[in-house]
Amino acid sequence: MQRLSGLDDTFLWMETPSSYMHVASLIVVDSASLEGGLTFERIRTLYESRLDQAPPFRRRLIEVPFGLHHPLWIEDPDFDLNWHLRSITMPEGANSLHDLADLAARLNAIHLDRTRPLWELWIIDGVEDDHVGLLTKVHHAAIDGASGEELMVAILDLEPDPEPRPEPEVPWKADPVPTDTELLAYATWSLAQQPIKAVGAIRRTVEIALKVREQNRQPNITPPPAPFSAPSTSFNGPITPARSFAASSLALSDVKAVKNAFGCTVNDVVLTMCAGALRGYLDSRGEVLDAPLVAMVPMSVRTEDQKGTHGNQVTSMLTSLATDLDDPVERLHHIHDNMAVAKEQTNAIGADTLQDWAEFAAPAIFGRAARLYSNTKMAGHRPLFNVTISNVPGPPFPLYVAGATMLDVYPLGPIYDGGALNITLMSYRDRLDFGLVACPDLLPDVWMIADGLGEALAELVDAADALRATSDATT
Repeated sequence: MQRLSGLDDTFLWMETPSSYMHVASLIVVDSASLEGGLTFERIRTLYESRLDQAPPFRRRLIEVPFGLHHPLWIEDPDFDLNWHLRSITMPEGANSLHDLADLAARLNAIHLDRTRPLWELWIIDGVEDDHVGLLTKVHHAAIDGASGEELMVAILDLEPDPEPRPEPEVPWKADPVPTDTELLAYATWSLAQQPIKAVGAIRRTVEIALKVREQNRQPNITPPPAPFSAPSTSFNGPITPARSFAASSLALSDVKAVKNAFGCTVNDVVLTMCAGALRGYLDSRGEVLDAPLVAMVPMSVRTEDQKGTHGNQVTSMLTSLATDLDDPVERLHHIHDNMAVAKEQTNAIGADTLQDWAEFAAPAIFGRAARLYSNTKMAGHRPLFNVTISNVPGPPFPLYVAGATMLDVYPLGPIYDGGALNITLMSYRDRLDFGLVACPDLLPDVWMIADGLGEALAELVDAADALRATSDATT
């Protein structure tokens, strides 16, 4: 039995009928070389043999009565693997990547059942070229991007025909379901510790605020965008339960070539690509903004000794996407400088500050507030930020699913009222796989942005080639 952290619980009370808070991945697998194909039975056998490597898959949520405190995870005494595995076949004649993405969007829009462990796997066959799609959904309360990547690597194989893994040293054991009396007693004891912790959190927060203010007053420093300084756009408003999804896979070597040419980071290049694609999309709609777009960029704070653990170890920062600048290279340099300041400020704030304050949130109150905000469609104000852009490092080596080669892994992140677009990417082997989730009622053609990512990268590659040619000519 384990209590959720305040940050983990945040993803539960943020959930509304129009905004789910699970994260997902769409894996495309090549089963052509696998004799007999990648069947449901083979996948079930694989997952059954790896449950000991995936603790969140057997943990069920237990709410504290009246929402007095953060919920608990228990090892589910009623766990049934069959309930979590689903199978579906693509309609005949609709088996392209676009069709697979459309189906994944509809499946991903289904909320997870909180009376069961918060995950499910959809096995999608009938995809072109003997491919199989695997859509895995896990609630954000259980994992973040980094722990999700570790979970994927733990379940899948590093070679097509691996040696059987040893049996776990400690057999899995279900937990008894605690009574309401036990839950209330546990919550009361935990809440009694909070006033002491709050004093320390307040003191640290004041010290941090003074330090950040001093940093931002330094000469030649442009502070990161303030909350609610982002411009209003057509995709920043109240969302509906509908979802759309688009995917793009681009060469990591091209991104690294741009990084090396201009002395920045891979993430700087990714943000610049997203900025170029979004600028092109808004231009096509004739939208004129009064300020550059602002992105919320999650950042993992998982330390070495926290690897292999689950839950959320993340913070976030706001950065300008410099969409007011015409030159993509100038935009890249601006984003690089802005991200450097944002990282410095985030480091000054510290990884524990968000976790500390999330501990004091009352689930019942904040959950009702989130639903009220959603039901009353209050998200028409100036947005906190425009878009979420998350970069998750993935494995540089090939993975296999019951002997079949994993070709691509497209992430699907959550969206919410006020932010109808999430761009998440994961590196895999020599590619960057982008997944774009949107509310189609606010953003009707998310594929236009996905296609724009490649066009934005091509612009940057051309600029990098021109810079190298100029450098070679002068030496």
